[in-house]
Amino acid sequence: MGSLGNSANSKAVHEAGEDDYDHHKHLSPTHQQLDAGALFVLKSKGSWLHCGYHLTTSIVAPPLLSLPFAFTFLGWAAGIISLVVGALVTFYSYNLLSLVLEHHAQLGRRHLRFRDMANDILGPRWGRYYVGPIQFMVCYGAVIACTLLGGQCMKAIYLLSQPNGSMKLYEFVIIFGFLMLVLAQIPSFHSLRHINLISLFLCLAYSACAAAASIYIGNSSKGPKKDYGLKGDTESRIFGIFNAIAIIATTYGNGIIPEIQATIAPPVKGKMFKGLCVCYTVLIITFFTVAITGYWAFGNHSEGLLLSNFLDDGNPLVPKWFILMTNLFTILQLSAVGVVYLQPTNEVLERTFADPKSKELSARNVIPRIISRSLSVVIATIVAAMLPFFGDINAVIGAFGFMPLDFILPVVFFNLTFKPSKRSLVFWLNVSIAVVFSALAIIAAIAAVRQIVLDAKTYRLFANV
Repeated sequence: MGSLGNSANSKAVHEAGEDDYDHHKHLSPTHQQLDAGALFVLKSKGSWLHCGYHLTTSIVAPPLLSLPFAFTFLGWAAGIISLVVGALVTFYSYNLLSLVLEHHAQLGRRHLRFRDMANDILGPRWGRYYVGPIQFMVCYGAVIACTLLGGQCMKAIYLLSQPNGSMKLYEFVIIFGFLMLVLAQIPSFHSLRHINLISLFLCLAYSACAAAASIYIGNSSKGPKKDYGLKGDTESRIFGIFNAIAIIATTYGNGIIPEIQATIAPPVKGKMFKGLCVCYTVLIITFFTVAITGYWAFGNHSEGLLLSNFLDDGNPLVPKWFILMTNLFTILQLSAVGVVYLQPTNEVLERTFADPKSKELSARNVIPRIISRSLSVVIATIVAAMLPFFGDINAVIGAFGFMPLDFILPVVFFNLTFKPSKRSLVFWLNVSIAVVFSALAIIAAIAAVRQIVLDAKTYRLFANV
């Protein structure tokens, strides 16, 4: 019996050793050297379902409420075609990115960050001077945009109850900043999984509210006269089309696919595809419902944020409690989206200030974490309060950032990694996507800069818009 027990023990130890070896084999070299950013922020512990929650929060966010506004530049046919093409191309490119990540993980080099992928596939300069900075700019820009939008939604609720109230927009931005300050202290991306599950239900909730309000107003005599004609002269219309494409591309944008895949426990094979299926089910329900009902109800009078259409000169067109509830759902989800897009910043801060040899929750790591993360949220809040016209700036960031990260780099990475035959359909499909979206990114960036020039005369620091 004793020898049996010993052999069973040695077998268990051997298996445990093998498991441990397998686990380490899946980790990237950076992880094996215990880089604090990868060790503490990008813990690989999640399931495909958790990955689905993270993806949904990062893509299906309140910017979808500006889709009817994008339709005002495109009209019915071009608007719906753009939405369908955006869904197909991003689903395809995110899956390609995932396949490239899986391939490197199987070779024993698991990439946990976008810049790690660029370092390995394109060379260290691309990672350091191009992919790293534009990803940081896109993600931090998203945090600022969420903070500003959160403040605007809070102000909308305030004006419903106090139409002549004296509180300014920047005061609401600061209040929302405090909420972000608390949430920013959640240690790792994986520990956001429960918040992101709630966020998934919140985006379904405010999309349903927005669609229901649009149908109600569209069927009543209260709404504007339906007009689906394109406004403006030829030049305005042409630039409007590219502006709308930038809005749609930014709405579909993600920019943190490798970081989300990094949260999945090894082996990663096939898990990202399931997560993307969860995300795109929610996306198709919300994006198409809001875009079609909003544009049907308000036509070319659709505002930059659909919720603004529910008020006519300050008078609510639907019950006040309904507007309040829709804004509340939006505010809560914005806080979750903001925290997801803080993760790449948190990872950089953690790598810079944390000690990988100390425990995650030791005083040595907790104090620098609280100080550095709080500072990053404070800076984002100050920028959002100071620049209430940040939406225009975000359009430029979207064109320079989301387009390359989500539409161009995935197909380039795939062709360089798997080297498909130049006669194959996949090779030419990928080349076509890269060329078309590179051209669109350049034109959309020009259109966004033009919009800033046109709106510049209305800009005021800390403006109460």
